[in-house]
Order: sequence, then structure tokens, then C-alpha cells
Amino acid sequence: MSDLRILIADGHELMRRGVRSLLEAEAGWTVVGEAANGQELVEKTEKLRPDVVVLDISMPRLNGLEAAHRIKKILPEVKILILSMHDSEQMVRSVLDAGARGYIAKSDTARDLVIAIEALRRNKTFFTPKVDQLVLDSFLRSESTKKTLQDPLTSRQREIVQLLTEGKTSKEVATLLNLSIKTIETHRANIMKRLHCHSFSDLVFYAIRNNIIHL
Repeated sequence: MSDLRILIADGHELMRRGVRSLLEAEAGWTVVGEAANGQELVEKTEKLRPDVVVLDISMPRLNGLEAAHRIKKILPEVKILILSMHDSEQMVRSVLDAGARGYIAKSDTARDLVIAIEALRRNKTFFTPKVDQLVLDSFLRSESTKKTLQDPLTSRQREIVQLLTEGKTSKEVATLLNLSIKTIETHRANIMKRLHCHSFSDLVFYAIRNNIIHL
């Protein structure tokens, strides 16, 4: 298995040290740097270009969600795992909209950190168990208020949804499907409109609920 380069960001040195210890125990995984605040994280991401960024959602100077947004603009292919002491449905949506595909409670770090990063490197999502339940409850509420339902997407559209929600950029999807970026962007706009999705997190929730991607 190929090496994995990881950047850690947390406002507390003790937490960074603990995370680093867990990660460096894995063969082939290298922590390439640490950041103590969101602004420093964005700068180091641009400089070090890691494969995975593990960041605290609450950081000085620039919070984790805003830092994640900026990182995805700089390095779209990077995998982002967010650590937090809080969990709610709205928080999960915010995390997904920020471009992260992993979200674990700080209290679960020792148990879930390595598993979460391994899932992300395989282009899967990972949510801490309590958040999994929040997502499931959201789906159940959504299904109880919707009257749908035949699959509104074509086979090609489902394929594009899968690639996008796995974290691939429009350019990467275009290359994989041998289509132009403009065509992919048009498909994406049509898909969002057809599914009545108002944000990328809505699209991710649709993909999970319809077994296009899996937690």
C-alpha cells in the first residue's frame, strides 16, 4: 500500500501530540506537519500538499469549517477529517458542505481515528457512530415527508453523483468518463435541480440514502 502524508491541526498541543502518536504507529503513514490555528493550516496545506488533513473544528484565527473550505479550493483532491466535541445534524451538513468526508467525536479519537483515515483513503465516508445515527434519523424524517418515488436519475447521472460525492473534482470526473468539464458541470447542475438539492451536503445525503455511496 502506498505511503500516506498527513497534516494535523488543533489548537491544543496535547491533542496534536496524541493524534500524531496514533498516526505514526501505522506503517507507511507520515505526519508531514502540524498547525495550531486555521490560518496556519491553510498555509501549510498549500506548502506541504498532504494526502489527508486532520483538523479540529474549533481553532483560533480561522475555524475548521472555513479552513476546510479554503483547503478544498487550494487542493481539491485532499481528504479532510474533522474532529469535534459537538455533534448535530446541522453540524454534519456544515462539515459535508465544507468538503470533509470524515467526522469523528474527539472522545472517539483513539478508537476511530485510524479507521476513519483508512476509509477516506479508499474514497469512502466515515462518521462517528453517534453521527451515523443522526444521519439515519434525518433520512427517516425526510422519507416520511416525501412522496417519491422512482429513481429520478439516469444511470450516467448516478455514476456522476457517485464520483462527485466520493470527493472527486469535476475535472477528475470528466477525465474518468472521457467527457468535458463543461459537460460534467451541466450534469451536476441538472442533477441538483432534479433532486431539489440546495447544497452539496444534500447531494451527499441523497447518495447515501440511495446506496450510491456507503458510510
